[in-house]
Amino acid sequence: MQDRPTIAELLTAIERLLETELLPHLTGSRQFYARVATNALRMVLREHEQEEEHLAAEWKGLNALLSTVERPATLSALRNATHKRTEELCDRIRRGDADSDPYREQVLAHLRRTIRDKLLISNPEWLKSSAPH
Repeated sequence: MQDRPTIAELLTAIERLLETELLPHLTGSRQFYARVATNALRMVLREHEQEEEHLAAEWKGLNALLSTVERPATLSALRNATHKRTEELCDRIRRGDADSDPYREQVLAHLRRTIRDKLLISNPEWLKSSAPH
């Protein structure tokens, strides 16, 4: 593990290089691809900063909808276990378990929170533009 620069510092430095030094001097498809790369770096940075918090919230929601299971100790294990438990929830939805209240409303609330967290990573501006005025 490196001390400095951190992953976040490295990603931010690359993003700034692209945004301030390269993009202003590019045109056409090269500028477009540089913008795509800049946006991808921003997504990676947001995920790096927020992934554990979002996974913990998703785990808590899955525990409320499924049986309660102890949270895995590492981020990698939490990521994998959350994926498996989400598959379990999908199976229950396919079976019709979420077709009626109150479980249906609980599932929908969990899905709304989880999708919101995913949008905060992939496209936070969309959430701002789609908010009720």
